[in-house]
Amino acid sequence: MNKQIQLQDLNNKDYKETWDYQEELFKEIVDLKIQKRSQPEIETPNYFLFVEHPHVYTLGKSGDISNLLLSEKQLEAKGATFYKINRGGDITYHGPGQIVGYPILDLENFFTDIHKYLRFLEEVIILTLAEYGLQGTRSEGETGVWLDVGTPFARKICAMGVRASRWVTMHGFALNVSADLGYFDNIIPCGIKGKAVTSLHVELGRAIEEKEVKAKIIRHFTALFDSVFV
Repeated sequence: MNKQIQLQDLNNKDYKETWDYQEELFKEIVDLKIQKRSQPEIETPNYFLFVEHPHVYTLGKSGDISNLLLSEKQLEAKGATFYKINRGGDITYHGPGQIVGYPILDLENFFTDIHKYLRFLEEVIILTLAEYGLQGTRSEGETGVWLDVGTPFARKICAMGVRASRWVTMHGFALNVSADLGYFDNIIPCGIKGKAVTSLHVELGRAIEEKEVKAKIIRHFTALFDSVFV
C-alpha cells in the first residue's frame, strides 16, 4: 500500500480547469487499479491539491438548482461562474480567501470506508480550528464542519462534497479563511435554509495567513491518514 501523497498547490486556478485536472488524476489512478489486477506489484499514487478559485458556484449531482438565487445575467454581473458537477452535496460557493482541498486518493491504500473517509476529512478541519481556539463540530445529517451547532447561532465554516468510484476519491472541502461571505447570500448554502456561514477571519477578528492554515491541515491530514506528503 502506497501511503505517500503528492502535494500540489495550484494557487489561484479556474474551477473548470481544476476539475478537468482532477478528472485526469482520477482516471490515472483508476486505470492503474485495473492494470493491478494482472500486475499486483503496481502501486497506485495519491494526490492532494490545494487551490483557490475565482468566484464560482457549484451544484452537486443531487442538488436543487432553485438553491441558486441568481440569474445568468446576475452571475455575470458578480463576476461569478456556475457549474453542475459530479460530487455529492448540494450547492456551494468557492472564491478568493477560501482554502479548497481536493484529496485524490486510492482509499485501498488507506481504508475502504467512505463514511470513515468523510469523518476523517471533517476531523482534519476540526483539529485545525481547535488550534485557533474554535470548537468545530459536526451537524447530524449534514456533511461539513460547523460552529455552535444546536444553538440559534449555528454557522458553517467548512463545506464538503466528494465523489468516489472504485475506492478513488475526488473533490473535497472548502474552508472559509477570509472569503467574502456576501457571496453566500446568493445561494441557499448546501440547500440548508436558515443557517449562516462564517470564516476564520470573522470568528477571530483578525487576518490569518492561508499558508499557516494549510500547514496545519497537512499536519492533521498526515496523522489521521497515517501518510506522508511529498
